[in-house]
Amino acid sequence: MYHELIYFPYVNYDQYYNRQFPVPQIPGIPGIPDFSSVPSFPGQEGSQMPTSPPPSFIPQQSMASPFSVDPGAISFCLFRNTYIWLSNGEQFWYYPIFVGPRSVAGFRWNGRFWMMFGMDTRRIISFTCF
Repeated sequence: MYHELIYFPYVNYDQYYNRQFPVPQIPGIPGIPDFSSVPSFPGQEGSQMPTSPPPSFIPQQSMASPFSVDPGAISFCLFRNTYIWLSNGEQFWYYPIFVGPRSVAGFRWNGRFWMMFGMDTRRIISFTCF
């Protein structure tokens, strides 16, 4: 007997885990990002990307709680150096510039420079900002 597949449209957020946002490039100069298209926020003009490295220490992780991954909680860290611990064991300095309903976008420190990076807030188990 043949059964027809029924398509139920829904968003599968699992496909967005480990997704990085593309970095716009300056035309004619490959490899150099153009951050002029990063949105401006009131009172934060000209300060989207941090201009200096993050602190040289690694803060102690606080106890993880269900509220620590709430987008409302991490929104208090906008435009501040923030240390993030992810559910896959990764940890890094982050500089958030946008918080959505289930995601956060900003700049991740790779040890040498800041790079644009976005992630699902459900991947964050703990964070602290300075």
